Amino acid sequence: MFQIFKEHKGFGKQIFLLAVNDLKKTYKGAAIGPLWAVIKPAFTLFVYWFAFAIGLRTGKGVTFGGEMYSTFIFLLVGFVPWFFMNDSITLGAKSIRMNRQFVTKVSFPVSTIMTFTAVARLFVHIFLFVIMYVVLLLDKSTNILTPSVYNLQFFFYCPLMFAFFVALTWSTAPMAAFSKDFESMIVSVMAGVFWISGIIYNSYNMDNKIVETIMLFNPINFFANGYRKAFLSGEWFFENPVELGIFLGEFLLVFVLGLWNYKRLRKTLPDVL
Repeated sequence: MFQIFKEHKGFGKQIFLLAVNDLKKTYKGAAIGPLWAVIKPAFTLFVYWFAFAIGLRTGKGVTFGGEMYSTFIFLLVGFVPWFFMNDSITLGAKSIRMNRQFVTKVSFPVSTIMTFTAVARLFVHIFLFVIMYVVLLLDKSTNILTPSVYNLQFFFYCPLMFAFFVALTWSTAPMAAFSKDFESMIVSVMAGVFWISGIIYNSYNMDNKIVETIMLFNPINFFANGYRKAFLSGEWFFENPVELGIFLGEFLLVFVLGLWNYKRLRKTLPDVL
């Protein structure tokens, strides 16, 4: 842990600049450049809204926290953290392999590679969050608690989400550097994780109570519902101590495993790459 903190010390400016450069590299050659960071999520949201609200005729809305919300608003608030989590997991796992020059050719703190990759995704997330918040302010067709003191929970969920998925990449990025099969497996698994997370439905209101309990162990579910509590239903993060306790236990486990994996694999990365 102290080694990782030491590697980050004094590299704040470099991490910021590398995150900006990572975004530029992502959209390099595109005529509209960074606008794709908004167009792609917006199109994805539209497709799912059309499928569920129009195709499957769930236009009456979705119940969450005892209130009914339009399908579009419910999906919007769930999708904004999902885009960050999905990119953090998939691109975070690829980060060392995609930036191998920092490992093999220069003396560079490897753990900061995962950090600046996540920071780049955080820039996009904050931009999408601002758009989401403006939409919520303008849409008063349902009982949306925005603006509200509950909205301040963004400053709890967002940094916690960032820290959790950076810690996760301490394990996944070195392992993916050793095996492209592991990297491919993560991309494939994430396609399924989307459907077993509460992104497009209310995981607190399921017919099977056993499955509903199991869903509490899904950290993606924790953050998607956390954003909805903060911006829709108006609930504090500590009102469900069981769910919060489960997540904190998972966070500790991911943190410790990340430190162990990073320490175990760090020295052999240059030879593998």
